[in-house]
Amino acid sequence: MKFSTRTRYGIRAMIEIARSSPELGILQKDISVNQEISNKYLDHIIHGLKVAGLIGNVRGRKSGYVLTRKAADITVYDIHNAFEPGICVIDCLGSTFKCDREEECEARGFWGRLNKQIRDYFKSITLLDLVENKAVMEDCK
Repeated sequence: MKFSTRTRYGIRAMIEIARSSPELGILQKDISVNQEISNKYLDHIIHGLKVAGLIGNVRGRKSGYVLTRKAADITVYDIHNAFEPGICVIDCLGSTFKCDREEECEARGFWGRLNKQIRDYFKSITLLDLVENKAVMEDCK
């Protein structure tokens, strides 16, 4: 399972914004340089974060970006949802998918529990945790 580049870059951009001064914010060009994300692609990321209400400008259009609420109140799930409609590990768990085997599928419960664990994990990690490096990587092999 893979998560989109928009989600991954969105998390990186949010970390940069969270680390910036709440009075000045951080300019998009600085996020681009610091995170090695093209400025053009970062436009899409910033737009998604703004539409989701996670970031705003300090003083109008050409000013720095700031968080709209505390980093401790923004979860990885919030950031993910700025770009993707929820988490769905397989199509048959999606609300718009209709499977003829839904009622008798022995594997559906397994996938549903996995999906819930991932969603709960995303909800349990805050932006502040990422900034403070509390979400340390364990051996993932």
